[in-house]
Amino acid sequence: MGLSIANNVSSLTAQHNLGRANTAVARSVERLSSGLKVNRGADGPAALVISEKQRAQIAGLRQAIDNSEKAVSVVQTAEGALNEINSLLVKVRSLAIDSANSGVNDDDALAANQAEITNALDTINRIANNTQFGTKKLLDGSAGISGVATDADVTFLKGTSETTAGTYAVVVTTEGERATVTAGTAQTGALAADEVLTINDVTISLGAGLTQSQVVDRINEFTAQTGVIADTSSGATRLYTQAFGGNASLSVVSNTASAATSSAFGTTTVNDVGVDVVGTINGTSFNGVGNVLTANSGVAKGLSVQFAADTTAFETVDGAQGNVTVSNNSLVFQIGANQNQTASVTIGKVNANALGIGVTGNQFTTLEEIDITSASKAQDSIGVIDAAIDDVTNLRGTLGAFQQNTLESTANNLRATLENTVNAESVIRDTDFAEEIANFTKNQVLVQAGTSVLGNANQIPQLVLSLLR
Repeated sequence: MGLSIANNVSSLTAQHNLGRANTAVARSVERLSSGLKVNRGADGPAALVISEKQRAQIAGLRQAIDNSEKAVSVVQTAEGALNEINSLLVKVRSLAIDSANSGVNDDDALAANQAEITNALDTINRIANNTQFGTKKLLDGSAGISGVATDADVTFLKGTSETTAGTYAVVVTTEGERATVTAGTAQTGALAADEVLTINDVTISLGAGLTQSQVVDRINEFTAQTGVIADTSSGATRLYTQAFGGNASLSVVSNTASAATSSAFGTTTVNDVGVDVVGTINGTSFNGVGNVLTANSGVAKGLSVQFAADTTAFETVDGAQGNVTVSNNSLVFQIGANQNQTASVTIGKVNANALGIGVTGNQFTTLEEIDITSASKAQDSIGVIDAAIDDVTNLRGTLGAFQQNTLESTANNLRATLENTVNAESVIRDTDFAEEIANFTKNQVLVQAGTSVLGNANQIPQLVLSLLR
């Protein structure tokens, strides 16, 4: 190539290569200082797209792990409260067994045991209503299946995880009845003589001169022992059990013949037994226990409702009873890094009126109703308490399985996934310092060499001057 002054191609070549080496050094410095080999889209468009998606996944995995750990705390809070309720139920059961020991206990001992049980049930209700995580209540039914009845005579008791959310029409086809006995004639005058009335094997002394209203009051003084209430709404003295259903029985006999100046129940024992409610939920017929109707199949399975007494006091309401709207408020936890990766758990209501429901062959329909003021009542109470213990322990087992098999196992899996995803993102985006230091050193030498060569290239036009001399 000839010598020229106007265009120094050698200098341009040196500048071009020096610029490339200088750019490579700058890139190496950026990668070494940031620790990343992909800092912008131009560093690797495909690598940037993949790594940013992985970064989003990594952030989601870390949050999902935190969510799982928080969920474990929620479950443990509920389980701790259930453990205390379990302890109270064991204590209540011991008191019921003590009261069933009729050969030892007197009325005062039975009353003391009943008072202690009442206090324990109040505590169970308090724990159920007050246990919460933050402001979220856990055991009052608001974290499980809740329901609202449109009719004031219907009370929603509970639903289970098998109860499908929706609105259910409730109809009573056979009203529940209390056992009822009415005196053969109305007492119109004061008792002519002392009288002994035996109601459900409890002896009640009636003094001469008592009016009908005073007789009723005297009978009601023993309601805690007999489970029987007296009134005069039908003119004659009427007795009916506190409990509804086929396990509510009533027997009454007097030592005085029926007359207008006696209690009028007569010297022949009169017996009666209540009737269990029968009704339909969502069009399907179910047999209840007492005044409680529980669906045991279909979409309403597990739904329990209780019916109030009608104006007669000894029968439940009858016919269509409006609707019960059931809502599923199960706790839902986001335990995955992606959309809809959730797990839910239902924590049922554990108030006393939602435990031990519908025990077959028992005069009590819920734990709230138990009474141990007599040996026979104590026996039935034990059955209800055992059912309540089953309810609580089964719920604890469900929560334990959810914690161990769903939350903790998922968290362990998420940690393994996080480790592998971070490793994959590192391969794509992190700087390999050994390789980059080698590139930096090479490019730094090229810059130094290029600078020297550029200086020499710029001296080439000076050679023309030697030819002009």
